[in-house]
Amino acid sequence: MRTATLFLYRHGPSGVLGLLVCLLLLHAPGAAAQPDWAAVEREAAELLRRYIRINTTNPPGNEIAAAHFWKDILAKEGLEAEVYESQPGRGIVSARLTGSGEKRPLILLHHMDVVPAQVENWDLEPFSGVVKDGHVHGRGAIDCKGTAVVQFLAMALIKRHAVGLKRDIIFLGTGDEETGGQHGAGWFVDTHFDRIQDAEFLLTEGGSIHQDGETSSYSVSVAEKAPCWIRLTAKGRAGHGSVPRPDSAVTRLLRALTNIQTYTAPVKVVPAVQAYFSALAERENDETAAQYRNLERALADPAFRQTFIAQPRHNALIRNTISPTVLSGSQKTNSVPAQATAELDCRLLPGEDCRHFVATLTEVIDDPHVELTVLLNFPPAASAADTPLFRAISAVAKRHHPEALVLPSLLTGFTDSHYFRKKGIVSYGFSGIALQAGEDYGVHGPNERIPLASLSQATRILFEVLQELDK
Repeated sequence: MRTATLFLYRHGPSGVLGLLVCLLLLHAPGAAAQPDWAAVEREAAELLRRYIRINTTNPPGNEIAAAHFWKDILAKEGLEAEVYESQPGRGIVSARLTGSGEKRPLILLHHMDVVPAQVENWDLEPFSGVVKDGHVHGRGAIDCKGTAVVQFLAMALIKRHAVGLKRDIIFLGTGDEETGGQHGAGWFVDTHFDRIQDAEFLLTEGGSIHQDGETSSYSVSVAEKAPCWIRLTAKGRAGHGSVPRPDSAVTRLLRALTNIQTYTAPVKVVPAVQAYFSALAERENDETAAQYRNLERALADPAFRQTFIAQPRHNALIRNTISPTVLSGSQKTNSVPAQATAELDCRLLPGEDCRHFVATLTEVIDDPHVELTVLLNFPPAASAADTPLFRAISAVAKRHHPEALVLPSLLTGFTDSHYFRKKGIVSYGFSGIALQAGEDYGVHGPNERIPLASLSQATRILFEVLQELDK
């Protein structure tokens, strides 16, 4: 009261009116708060360092340690978290920031497991979480522990600054994503879907901000290619390595792989890919723009098709792909094995069937002594781009980068989104993390790292998207 009286004495009634307007704006529902973003960057770096130090290499995963890490962090924010264990050591964590309930919840999903790291190929210890040269280094820095930190901080800032939202925000960390998610998101959706069944939207990894000089584009993955992982098992006569045999298992396997490598899958332009290139056409010259707006017709021209598929990512967007990844035969140089195997990482476009693809490869291999077994497959699913969430991302993108393109895209990899899409939850891959074009960030390879500036920028963008979605 004393402060208000002094203010009235100094500024008069008009000053008091201005003060009241400012206070009303400050406390209005959905009003934009202004966190200290430099402090947020420091907090993000420290949190990510600690998270990376929890080794959740899959296999075996050990995500339960990461789940308890998040439970403790969330408790410090006054948020009660539940920890689940799908199998011994396989953890999942979930927490909910309650809104007014006027709108249905949004899930912030990340996976806690990471792919293996071959220490000898790294410049820094992969689970040290070292901060150096403006980056946080370590396995999972981008995929997907950095995304988790961004999601947590965006939610925490909403709570700290008392931003009243009309919907709940659900923080969900799962395990086993890197090997298909059956013991993580798949298990959770099958056994505890009641915890999230009211959700309308989901955001997870898979899309980001791409910066090429002064040009920015926001990639929002609305669909994904589906894995159709296949093991080839070739059988033949075993024997001594000094007597070569044309029907040995290894020889049969090599012939099968050669036939596969000469096979070219047909071109197919799915709606998500056409939408991506139609949006991209805005930045191209008239001729290229016309080709991008009707990509299927343009690809019928051999010259354009050759130029287009010369870019590996473009090629992967328009056809099913095959990458041989694992080979196994004899353990001794002078021993011819009775069996040799290879594993293929095949990715199928939406609408494609894994069984049909296996049948096609069986014909290509043309050897009854080579068997094909499917190791991992789930049907692809897509989400519409014409939603309030996509429009919220677009609005925030234009606020930060007025000339940016916001591109609905097809992810050539896969995430856990399909488990939620099949339940009717609109799911997008968008982390808000900005990456410079042409720079190798080491995702699934050595020296994985994330720029400190990208952590704080992504947190700010997600913080604003959560508020924009309320409008």
